[in-house]
Amino acid sequence: MKNHDVQTIITALGGRAALQALLGVGASAVSNYLARNELPQRAVGPVCEALRARGYRVDPARLEITGQQFPAAEGYHASGDSKRVLLIVGGGIAAYKALEVARRLQDQNIGVTGVMTRSACEFITPLSLAALTGEKAYTDLFSLTDEAEMGHIRLAREADLVLVVPATANLMARVANGIADDLASTILLATTAPVMMAPAMNPVMWGHVATQTNHATLIRRGVEMIGPDDGNMACGEEGTGRLTQPEDIVTAVMARLFRQEGALAGRHALVTSGPTIEPIDSVRYIANRSSGKQGHAIAAALAARGAKVTLVSGPVDQQPPADVTHIAVETARDMLAACEAALPADIAVCAAAVADWRVKPGNSQPAGKLKKQEGAVPQLQLVENPDILATLSRHSHRPRLVVGFAAEAENLQANAAAKLARKGCDWLVANAVTRADGSSVFNSDSNSALFLAGNKHEHWPEMPKSALAERLADRVEAHFA
Repeated sequence: MKNHDVQTIITALGGRAALQALLGVGASAVSNYLARNELPQRAVGPVCEALRARGYRVDPARLEITGQQFPAAEGYHASGDSKRVLLIVGGGIAAYKALEVARRLQDQNIGVTGVMTRSACEFITPLSLAALTGEKAYTDLFSLTDEAEMGHIRLAREADLVLVVPATANLMARVANGIADDLASTILLATTAPVMMAPAMNPVMWGHVATQTNHATLIRRGVEMIGPDDGNMACGEEGTGRLTQPEDIVTAVMARLFRQEGALAGRHALVTSGPTIEPIDSVRYIANRSSGKQGHAIAAALAARGAKVTLVSGPVDQQPPADVTHIAVETARDMLAACEAALPADIAVCAAAVADWRVKPGNSQPAGKLKKQEGAVPQLQLVENPDILATLSRHSHRPRLVVGFAAEAENLQANAAAKLARKGCDWLVANAVTRADGSSVFNSDSNSALFLAGNKHEHWPEMPKSALAERLADRVEAHFA
């Protein structure tokens, strides 16, 4: 039996697994249905019944969704606390996943209005998006009817958040360069709401310097990025550029929509920042390079969400953020003692660059200066410093969430995964000490990272250190929620 859009029906049912369970078929059968855009005659009864149970109006003669019996977000529409997302669908092969995002958002009682680029209409139909959202899907900037009923400025301003799925290289480039030549790009320039984008494209396109430049520009302007992920692409290539899974996109959107000050109220967060310095004598010392910018930004982000923050910092030029308890230390042993004294804590974020070694007692002259003598080089014996991250991870008063940081010069993912397992922390944020252009991240205002939690990892693109701190704070908030 021919259908309007099998993909729309599958999405409305809750995914391929739901259709498999409903009809008692395997994954290959569903793939065949999609390839032919046709469901068997025996599917009409159970599919119609299941769709009606989920609130959709269905034309059984064509097995077509014609609308919703009741909008999933109706309770929010009638409330002053209503949340609405303007979902912009870009023109990429991943556009069909925007349907799943729309459905999942409505499952969370979020109202969704759809906007599609002209290219997106080549992959999914406006009627598919409209059927899932229960509202008209908008496509044309110059439609006189739409401009009279729902102008682009009104669309841009009435949403609590604008979400782009997928964000193609073309759409990102137009918005980054201020080009407003269709409804989607005009809304993105006219909106005052927060904007989130989920990029998806070929790995070579993603890695191109132009795309990366536009990506960095958008982040600097406050656009929050979700992904992209690593994996196999529809084009047959493998690499970074795959759209983040719909459920993870929705999780990020929900965290952003309901982000509020006080979300971590009552939680105690311990944050370490800056370097430690280990004296050789009263003049010289051993240290790791660190400006403290990232650790201090994390302390500020957690404090802004209501956490009681204890910031233990080595010597830096950064002023401690407002509303934190600042403890200044110098050596690794001082830092460990201050951290243990601050326990118990709910959260520990070890962002400090702790010196790995110190001079063995008896080899240094802390009260004086080792005098330089012609032809004589002092022989310094080093001993290992305490491992603060590992100690807190195994402490009798272990925080519920322990987050470590790692700076790596090579083999970022392998070394980071090994450190996560070795230290016993819950999450690890790893970054390469040099960028692709050869510049150093030390004392920089921006950072990129590999976020590891268990067996999962995410690539966080280069962004201001304050933005990276907010992204980590989002994760912390979601963990405790």
